[in-house]
Amino acid sequence: MSIATSLPAGFGTESFEAFLDARREPDWLTRLRRSAWSDFEQLGWPDRRDEEWIRTDIRLFKLGRFSLPAQRPTGPCPAGALAEGVELAGGTASLNGFAAGTTVDSTLASRGVVFGELDELLRDHETVLRPYLERRLLDGRQDRFAALHAACWTASHVLYVPRGVRVAAPFHMSAALRDGGVDLGRTLIVLEEGAEATVLNETLSDSPTAGGLHCGATEIVLRAGAQLRYVHLQDWGQGVWHFAHQQAQVERNASLQWTSAAMGSRLAKVNQRVALVGEGAECQVNGVLFTEGKQHLSYHTLQHHKAAHCRSDFLYKSALQDQSRTVWRGLIKVDPGAQKTDGYQRNDNLLLSTSARADSIPGLEIEADDVRCTHGSTTSKVDEELIFYCQCRGYTRREATRLIVTGFFQQIFDRITIESVREALGHAISRRVREYA
Repeated sequence: MSIATSLPAGFGTESFEAFLDARREPDWLTRLRRSAWSDFEQLGWPDRRDEEWIRTDIRLFKLGRFSLPAQRPTGPCPAGALAEGVELAGGTASLNGFAAGTTVDSTLASRGVVFGELDELLRDHETVLRPYLERRLLDGRQDRFAALHAACWTASHVLYVPRGVRVAAPFHMSAALRDGGVDLGRTLIVLEEGAEATVLNETLSDSPTAGGLHCGATEIVLRAGAQLRYVHLQDWGQGVWHFAHQQAQVERNASLQWTSAAMGSRLAKVNQRVALVGEGAECQVNGVLFTEGKQHLSYHTLQHHKAAHCRSDFLYKSALQDQSRTVWRGLIKVDPGAQKTDGYQRNDNLLLSTSARADSIPGLEIEADDVRCTHGSTTSKVDEELIFYCQCRGYTRREATRLIVTGFFQQIFDRITIESVREALGHAISRRVREYA
């Protein structure tokens, strides 16, 4: 499968047809893409009168300024932070929507582990991967961005771990953009019964000010008794438009720990959904948002309890500088048969500027009568007494602010089991903290 060196500009029917011709994919996959493209053409752009978009203004976003990835870039990918000093089971990378190389422990293939870039893997593992591509865990008709991704995704990273296989070392996935680039990448992680793995995923730009477009998706399937630790660091340049749909399905007695850190992009709109579909399933989702300038990060989360005796714990923390804004809208949904549910969600916001704004909207939708579901939200400024306390002990005001912000996120850092990842996230945030005034 390959992409032509040139495609018609934009995201029109002509460029889409040329894109399909260049990829030379199986007929069943082409049919899926055409169906999604039909949805894309029929759907309109989100309306600000819709509750989901009422706080996120995308009128300045113009899809016509971008085009489908056509020219394979040369040169190395930008280096990420999460894998530094970590012994990996494998690593895979993409740049501007093109695969940029995969390495993997040679012993894993003999154990049935499939890891790497989807275009390459589909040749030899179509029987294993096809059911997960056809099932469309993510609804491509959810909005126009989801349909666009379902039709035009490229450079997708895959991890498949068969039944009973436990991989101790983490896998690393990286998707990078150069200034003005387009990434329509996809992440697919499947752990069969009793399998266990750790995945470190980074999306980043080659410079802090880079622009571009990311319209991506993440799909996670955990079969009975599987365990996954998943860390995602979003560090796009300050000019990137970032749209993502993320979905996890957790089956009986399976466990998911999902840590998401977002620090980049001009505007981000992310839908993150976890469905607990088997008894005894549990998930812990940790979110770190740090914004500056005029950034706008909007996260909508759903913890959907479909089965009884399941547990979910969502904790999102945001720190905001300058004129930036965050929107967090969380929902715990409990179906009628999901008795003995234990659901918790919380969003804490720390304002580092008088011009920053944090919108926090937790919610419950409960249709069972024997559950424990709680939610909470806080928004506050930095306590001047804490700054004064630190300054009395020799710290500058900026150093004091960094200490306070790091402490604010410490509850989430403590949940991460890999020390180097904890340090990388802490350093990434502290570098951005300016003096609080």
